Amino acid sequence: MSQIDPGTSAWLRTRNDREALHLFLEHGALTRTRLGELSGMSKPTATQMISRLESAGLIGPVGEVAGSRGPSAVSWGVRSDRVAGVAVSMLEDCIQAVVVDALDRRHPIVELEVRGEQRSPERDIDRAIDAACEASGIGRSTVEVVTAGVQAAVSSESDALSLTDSLPGWPSVGARARIESELGIAVVLENDVNLATMAERAFGVAQHAGSFALLWLGVGLGVGVDLGGRIHRGAHGGAGEIGYLVVAGRSQHSGAVTTQLLGSDSILALVDAPAGARYPDGIAALAGHESALRTVAARIAVTIEPVLAVLDPELIVLGGPTSLAGGERLAAMVADELRSDERPDAEVRLSVTGDSSVLAGARRLLVEQIRTRLEDRIPTW
Repeated sequence: MSQIDPGTSAWLRTRNDREALHLFLEHGALTRTRLGELSGMSKPTATQMISRLESAGLIGPVGEVAGSRGPSAVSWGVRSDRVAGVAVSMLEDCIQAVVVDALDRRHPIVELEVRGEQRSPERDIDRAIDAACEASGIGRSTVEVVTAGVQAAVSSESDALSLTDSLPGWPSVGARARIESELGIAVVLENDVNLATMAERAFGVAQHAGSFALLWLGVGLGVGVDLGGRIHRGAHGGAGEIGYLVVAGRSQHSGAVTTQLLGSDSILALVDAPAGARYPDGIAALAGHESALRTVAARIAVTIEPVLAVLDPELIVLGGPTSLAGGERLAAMVADELRSDERPDAEVRLSVTGDSSVLAGARRLLVEQIRTRLEDRIPTW
């Protein structure tokens, strides 16, 4: 938006229009009268704001509201067809994707097989956008931004990825630039566990925690660290890559890398999954397998103890497919394992954001970005 002198008529109109757009996004469809009540503006001013936002293509009539007297009043709502985004989760054996719009409406989640496919950053994201748009019935031309959760350490400043075991064909440097150049869209790459941690802060059990650590147990391991509502990424994006930690201090696990203790192959073996069983379906029996639960809980305690010692978070959240399979019983066992006379008891809770928490975190980021893009389309009248 071009610079406008504060206090001028143009500045006031633009300020009012931004406030009106915020109210439409927050409250949904509004009539002229209701917009005036919420904004504190007169009906003529509310009418002018609606007219300007409609002229800019940001809102449109969505229905009528019957009044007690006189004709029905037209209600207006934000146009969700102007700007859209796609949230992507890059998994070991598939790509998940979902359309995101300014109203944060639910759209179908699609899964794309990656085995046998030619892989590259631009091709993977291109396929994800196409599939998500087709499933939601929206035009691809409306997609202006993508947020992708990747199983890697992400340095946004240098556009660098490290520890990219599950991203064949993706370069260590320049993946974001390649996607943006080839596809002509804005891209945010973020560590998948960090996105799940954002979802836990926004929708889950950690909403009121001063600080917390999310231990993600999936094909591999990761820790998301939230300190007062901010994700701690480290100097190069590698904070929380606990799957590469060598643990000691408990003789039966001395010298073991944590992924060897809690990675998907280890959990499949603990529950005696049948040959050929694939993770996570193959660990469905974990909740009823008492000995396996005890072993997993002990291994989690060994893995998370360094986090407790260094960060002392208020809360530990267990997330990812293995944690969800173990359920509340696993969380209780982990709390017992961590109990110590040498420090305050750690609160351990199971994630409640579900099996699409990475997409939920990406979606939350996208809603904010899409709304900012809509706001930037308000003309400087």
